[in-house]
Amino acid sequence: MAQRDWVTDHMARYKETGGEDGHMWKGHDGNQNLPCLILTTTGRRSGKQYDTALIYGTDGDNHVIVASMGGAPKSPLWYENLAANPTVELQVMADRFTAKARTASGEERARLWTMMAEIFPTYDSYHEKAKAHREIPVVVLERA
Repeated sequence: MAQRDWVTDHMARYKETGGEDGHMWKGHDGNQNLPCLILTTTGRRSGKQYDTALIYGTDGDNHVIVASMGGAPKSPLWYENLAANPTVELQVMADRFTAKARTASGEERARLWTMMAEIFPTYDSYHEKAKAHREIPVVVLERA
């Protein structure tokens, strides 16, 4: 199965089962247990809705995601979309709700990066790849 196919399949199963199948993702190696949510952003040019499955953490009542794109020189398109329109939709298990996205900075970003790297240690290697080009954004999602 091509990468895009397994991602599409993962999101479809997540939505169909209210997250029962897909909320906890085994990772590429099948040995991890990573919490995932579905983020829906509005295209900054198209106005269309786009879904993305992402690893997340929680900070109080907020959800936290990382715009790593594997350490690529540019941020993922979903991040560019939410930067242009910070009102997003989330699905966490069967709970679907509207949230407001903001990019963490300073001490808050550092604290949240540490938290997210504990959930998914590969983020630190992504940081090493990206640091010459960009600081990987850490996004806080606050329920609207």
